[in-house]
Amino acid sequence: MSFREEQFVKGNSKNFTETTGINVDCFNEESLKQLWRDTLNRGMHGICFSMYEDGQEPGDHITREQVERRIKILKPHVKWIRSFSCIEGNDYVSQIAHEQGLKTLVGAWLSDDLEKNEQEIEALIDLGKNGHIDIAAVGNEVLYRNDLTLQQLLDYMKRVKDALPDIPVGYVDAYYEFVVHPELVQNSDVILTNCYPFWEGTPIEYSLGHMNNMYHQVTSVCQGKPVIVTETGWPSRGESLKGAHPSEVNAMKYFIDTQRWSDENNIDVFYFSSFDESWKKGDEGEVGAYWGLWDKHENLKF
Repeated sequence: MSFREEQFVKGNSKNFTETTGINVDCFNEESLKQLWRDTLNRGMHGICFSMYEDGQEPGDHITREQVERRIKILKPHVKWIRSFSCIEGNDYVSQIAHEQGLKTLVGAWLSDDLEKNEQEIEALIDLGKNGHIDIAAVGNEVLYRNDLTLQQLLDYMKRVKDALPDIPVGYVDAYYEFVVHPELVQNSDVILTNCYPFWEGTPIEYSLGHMNNMYHQVTSVCQGKPVIVTETGWPSRGESLKGAHPSEVNAMKYFIDTQRWSDENNIDVFYFSSFDESWKKGDEGEVGAYWGLWDKHENLKF
């Protein structure tokens, strides 16, 4: 997800617990890093899987060995792995995650390339029928990017639901898309929402409260269905956006705050993301390459 001039949906927030998070002024550099490591080592619900090393990008076929190496790095820290595609080696993610005892949220990447969409949908259905999917996501931010019409997307969702009746099926998009498109909620078994205070230019000291507000806007229209935060995170380097500033301190604070908020309120969160990926600079600028908890060499950042 990247910034676009949108009319973001506004609503009344609900306070779950504190929404200001930790005061980083109370920590020196080493003590903040230690709290970040302690938070990571306590474990989290889920993480978004970063597929690509330097020199690789979507469209490249990735080997099983590379996927397995990265999943084994993540395994001690998470219960769930989220993938974004079902082809070009991405199918290994859910297979290996299950082999390693992890649960999977598996996505089919949909775009305006209808021929490739067919490959993705068929591969998603195949993975589900072979027992490699715990939750299926039919598309990621398709409406946000204006790649497909709402009806085209709903048709894909229905097709997957009919083929995989025993697997919860949903669609991933920015929080406000579920508010303005109630049909998404009606046709989902589970509501899968991306919540990024950074991409709305929110200063770090208000980020947790704003993310809490985003989440509650979705729960207010979810019709009693489960709501999962499928992406949220903060970059450690790159360009600022309005009042949102990438930095190591801000990235550590946001991760700690998000995990505490998740634990204290029993909210399932998939953190974005696992490893830094250089290819994302092309879509998001310099900041796109620095969202990982691990760097591009697969070393923990802090």
